[in-house]
Amino acid sequence: MKDLGYGYETRRFQEPTKRYCQTLDLQDEPDLIAAYRRLHSPEEVWRETLEAIRAVGILEMEIYLLGTRLFMIVEMPAALDWDEAMARMAAMPKQAEWEALTARYQQADPAAGSAEKWRLMERIFHLYE
Repeated sequence: MKDLGYGYETRRFQEPTKRYCQTLDLQDEPDLIAAYRRLHSPEEVWRETLEAIRAVGILEMEIYLLGTRLFMIVEMPAALDWDEAMARMAAMPKQAEWEALTARYQQADPAAGSAEKWRLMERIFHLYE
């Protein structure tokens, strides 16, 4: 396991960006959580899923895990519309199949798409405001 005290490097972009933070809970089953982790590893994540994420204009996506709680950060160009990007991604080839596969690990409606399962979070503190 990575020493979390070292933190994670972040990317800088040439254009103005905006960040979305989302959360979703996994089933409280250690074997399912381990399988979900593997599914998102560089060796097992679907190429089509990565292509869909990039094709809608997402610049960066990270998922963090603590117990059963997932936390996702998505960065995209400031001019890009979130709802439009999510609708475009949902319509991409293999996306429904990916959502169905990952749904069995998640505490969410198995028929829901990514935009319905992952809940947008409200920022309640920002150091520079």
